[in-house]
Amino acid sequence: MSFVDTLRQWDEAVTCVDRQDLTEALRIFLAIKEPNSKIYFDIGCLHLLNQDFDAAEKAFDRSIGKDEHLAIAFFQRGMTFYKKERYEESLADFQQAFKALRGNQLIDYKALGLRYKLYACEVLLNMALSEAQMGKWEKAHEKLVKALDYKTDTKLNIIDKALDSALRQKLFKPVEFPSKVLFRPNKHYVAELEKKDYLGKAKVVSSVVPQDAFSGFAPLQPQVEDGPTRPKEPEVLRALEGEPHTVLFEFVPETSDELAVVPGNIVFVLQKGADNWAYVVFNERRGLVPYNYLERLEISLASKQNGARSQPPNREPPTRPERKPGLTPTGNSSGDTQHKDEEPTDNSYIIKVRFTFTFAVSVPPESPYAILIEKISKKLKRPPSAITLSLTAEATEESVIDASTEMESVWSRASGRRVTLWCKATEQTDENPKSEIHLVAIHSYESSNPEDLSFHEGDTITFLSKVNQDWLEGQCNGNTGIFPASFVEEVPANGQ
Repeated sequence: MSFVDTLRQWDEAVTCVDRQDLTEALRIFLAIKEPNSKIYFDIGCLHLLNQDFDAAEKAFDRSIGKDEHLAIAFFQRGMTFYKKERYEESLADFQQAFKALRGNQLIDYKALGLRYKLYACEVLLNMALSEAQMGKWEKAHEKLVKALDYKTDTKLNIIDKALDSALRQKLFKPVEFPSKVLFRPNKHYVAELEKKDYLGKAKVVSSVVPQDAFSGFAPLQPQVEDGPTRPKEPEVLRALEGEPHTVLFEFVPETSDELAVVPGNIVFVLQKGADNWAYVVFNERRGLVPYNYLERLEISLASKQNGARSQPPNREPPTRPERKPGLTPTGNSSGDTQHKDEEPTDNSYIIKVRFTFTFAVSVPPESPYAILIEKISKKLKRPPSAITLSLTAEATEESVIDASTEMESVWSRASGRRVTLWCKATEQTDENPKSEIHLVAIHSYESSNPEDLSFHEGDTITFLSKVNQDWLEGQCNGNTGIFPASFVEEVPANGQ
């Protein structure tokens, strides 16, 4: 299905929701062949409205699989688990949503097509309610006290009421997302769906090149039949990094490391991976684009010996290639972003592992710890020593599973040969962890984006991670966020 078709169906579905025709809206959404993370989120919201919690859980699973940094999807899946009275899983998802807020008071999703602001204090309130449902009133009180640090004036009342209820060990109401508020397609793209061609198509009337049927714009070329077969490559192309390619089909990114391009753009391929994804640069921006959406740029008098030029593509774009580890601008493996539960082919146990995304592995019956951790280690592509497994969302001394654990107690929790475990992985596994890296701001940076980190020239920033080649993540003045790498420089070790 082409992007235009997907866009048209997406717009038609949200229009049905506006008309209160939820059944027709859900039918249209489910007919989309390759939904992105936002469409899966919309599908999950409609299932929630229909009280179909199992279908909603699967839809939010797929939304998170497409974009594991979508905090609002973790929040909605947490509400789904809460309504199913699975409070440990609900708490884990609210924790993931709070983590994705990166220490900010809120995330405003208006720029992404969702008219909603996710507040950190409301996420903490729902975390406290999940703790309260499990009888952990002291921890619930701690979460609500923490929520006071993130409150805004408009949210002060609900936090105070919840805190008052928690002190009396009475349950309070959760903060729920209005499920009829959906992600909407970009209005500029929608406006272009019915674009008309008022000028028509140019026609070649006379040309010294035989059978020249080309119409459009092309670099200046010698119009002599006996001229050189290949004109001199323009200096501007030779000066730029990478191999020039023309974009054949429109590509809409689904993750932050992918790059939006439209037909006719000229991109420069810096690296091509074995999974058919190319790392390209376009207009000083870098990102991933499917290589089968590109065509190597050749500048010649004609693409064939008879002088005729190839016609522009009029077919649908090719299938989006599967992302495999190894070719990401951040240097991290992308892994499997969309999981599917494995079905047992024998008496194997199915282990559902809740990580930053959810995946499943199968192990033989009554397997020892070594086999279980090896399976999960291969799935995450991390050493077993960097992985911590637990029976609950919070890894306590009683719930952690390791080599000394009696595995019979784990397998006894199986229901229908299925067990749910929680997983945490550490990035730094060296015995001697690296010391903190500090950066100094050489320019001031101010941004209205809640995910960005603002600072002034001369401020010291603690480096946390590399987002991609152009952006870093760090901490400054008690705030955490991302910022342009070109605005800072590293402080020498002896200069601190």
